[in-house]
Amino acid sequence: MKTALFAALALFSMPALAAPGADELPVWMSGAWDQVDGEKWADEYWTPPRAGIMIGASRSGTGEKLEFWEHMRIVREADGTLAFWAIAGDQKPVRFAAVHVGADEIVFANAQHDYPQRIRYWREGSKLKARISALDGSKAADFEFDRMGGQ
Repeated sequence: MKTALFAALALFSMPALAAPGADELPVWMSGAWDQVDGEKWADEYWTPPRAGIMIGASRSGTGEKLEFWEHMRIVREADGTLAFWAIAGDQKPVRFAAVHVGADEIVFANAQHDYPQRIRYWREGSKLKARISALDGSKAADFEFDRMGGQ
C-alpha cells in the first residue's frame, strides 16, 4: 500500500519538478510591482496566466507627472510559442518572440524594432528585474521592482 501511495505521489509531483518548457507563461511575474527613487517612480502589473495569456501594464513618471505608459501581454500563440506584445503610449503593437524561457527568466527579441530589440525579465529573490536593450546588449536600461505593499 505504501509503495502504491509513493508511486502516485511521485507521478503527480513530476510536472511540478520538471524543467520549464518553452511554452510556459512566467507565473513568477504575476503581481503588482513598483520602483521608487525620490520623485521618480515606475510601476508594473501582471495578471496570473489564464487561457494562454498574461496581461500587463506599466507606467512611470516624476512626482505627479506621467512620463510613459504601456499595455503589454505575454501570449501563447497558435503554434505554441510565447510572444510579448507591447503597445507603448499611442503606438502600434510590437511583437517580440520568446528566445529563452527559464525557471525564473524569460527573454524576448525583435531585431526589426528600433528600440528596444531585446526585453529580459528575471527574478532575484523577491525582486522582479527587467532589462531592455539593443539586440547585442548595448543601450541597456535596467529596472528593479519590489512587490507593492511588501508582499
